Amino acid sequence: MTRRELREHCFKMLFCADFYPAEEKEDQLERYFLAPEEDETTPEGVDEILHKVELKEKDSDLLKERAEMIMVKIPELDEMINQVAEGWKTRRMGKVELTILRLALYEMKYDDTIPDKVAINEAVELAKKFGGNDSPAFVNGILAKLV
Repeated sequence: MTRRELREHCFKMLFCADFYPAEEKEDQLERYFLAPEEDETTPEGVDEILHKVELKEKDSDLLKERAEMIMVKIPELDEMINQVAEGWKTRRMGKVELTILRLALYEMKYDDTIPDKVAINEAVELAKKFGGNDSPAFVNGILAKLV
């Protein structure tokens, strides 16, 4: 599995877990791997898989561990985001954009194997795929201030 695929799964796990109380988050991470496959047909008539979790045990363990490490750091990550997001506190941000920012900021601050430029680029790509029209620019702007 590629790093991009793992990052996308991690984003989805964090996004889903954010809708549940703290005591249920770990259970939600486990449920992610049991979710059924989802697909849709694009306006061009192409079938696109939206969600399909077929991971090796090693990858699923790595993914769950990474999501848990990020969830522990959320208060710290949100504080860093709040310091640079003029007029946009984390409590007002859309969950997609906030989750992408948390994931990218975690990679920038705590994962020495991922260069900042890569973390930002991957965050913008996630925003293009999962966010609204303004999401990529918003995510890029916040992350650029954090570098």
